[in-house]
Amino acid sequence: MRIGILTLPLHTNYGGNLQAFALMTVLKRMGHEPYLLDRRRSRIPLLKYPFVLLKRFVVYYILGRKEISVFYEKKFDEELLIVSRYTQPFIDRFIVPKTEVLRSSKELAGAVLKYNLEAIIVGSDQVWRPKYSPAINNYFLDFINENSKIERIAYAASFGTADWEFSERQTRDFSKLLVRFNSVSVREDSGHKLCREKFGVDAVHVLDPTMLLDREDYLGLVAPSGRFEGEKKALLVYILDETEETSQLVNRITGELGGSSFRVNSKTEEKEAPVEERIAPPTEEWILGFERAEYVITDSFHACVFSILFRKPFWVYVNKNRGAARFESLLKVFGLEDRILSDWESLELDSINKTIDWDTVCEILRERKEHSFKFLEDGLRL
Repeated sequence: MRIGILTLPLHTNYGGNLQAFALMTVLKRMGHEPYLLDRRRSRIPLLKYPFVLLKRFVVYYILGRKEISVFYEKKFDEELLIVSRYTQPFIDRFIVPKTEVLRSSKELAGAVLKYNLEAIIVGSDQVWRPKYSPAINNYFLDFINENSKIERIAYAASFGTADWEFSERQTRDFSKLLVRFNSVSVREDSGHKLCREKFGVDAVHVLDPTMLLDREDYLGLVAPSGRFEGEKKALLVYILDETEETSQLVNRITGELGGSSFRVNSKTEEKEAPVEERIAPPTEEWILGFERAEYVITDSFHACVFSILFRKPFWVYVNKNRGAARFESLLKVFGLEDRILSDWESLELDSINKTIDWDTVCEILRERKEHSFKFLEDGLRL
């Protein structure tokens, strides 16, 4: 079956890139032909540009929402080329085939016909979170004709939060679109509740695509390297939003472990930092970090996932601005809620040294993988 995959734009987000790679890999192994629908930001019409700039000025400077960090499309594109210079090769090599860049509903509809797609899978990642999906209507497949026989599937789609962030109109419109889906699954248990209560749709709770592959699948992407060999009790620090609180946590844990720490990321998330300091290291190096680490501390969802896959003791500092529901749902599945840290002052030595029952975790992972694979297989047999 020829299947289109519609996920968030791929660039420097390691988790986003790897979940797309994982889903495409799984579908290929199942005998399908997946195509990444390369949906990017829509170009702003020239006549609307002054109004868009005014809106961004208000949102950025008056409301203080820093996720809108640039005002000019050209500048954004130029900076993205620089910061993704080491992550783009991974996308070009492993997440293929992909369509030409698509910037509108019309272009998406055209790609469906051009590539003769028989199904479209929406997901994974936070595709159903408005602030991350500026063309979020596309992620409910509004560009597919109501009477089309194309299979519509949501796999591990995420709202990113347990809060409802849609307007009344969006809720009404997307409810009508979602009922046309042949099968719907979500990444968080809170997403299951939101789908039922807000959209009137029953969704299945499945694993993030990255967890459908094994540690060996990811190590197969990494050339042998001894960069971190020889370090004892090395703590991998993967913090997206550096704060005084996270710095204190890192220092406390490093001191208690009596070892050293290392990082596999740059200042990519710091939009005010010079562009040269925001260049993201290669995805392969990010993966290698989990192989070399003995411990992990992070505020990233996918770093938690890879800690589990690589069987590394980890602690997670939940970044509520990015959505706590994602972490809580993932860790609850594996009985690892005690890996969540709230602040450095409450951190105790017993918490640092508490071991993880990996045999139990791996058994849960095996069962959940079977459940998730079955969802995909059943959906693609309709």
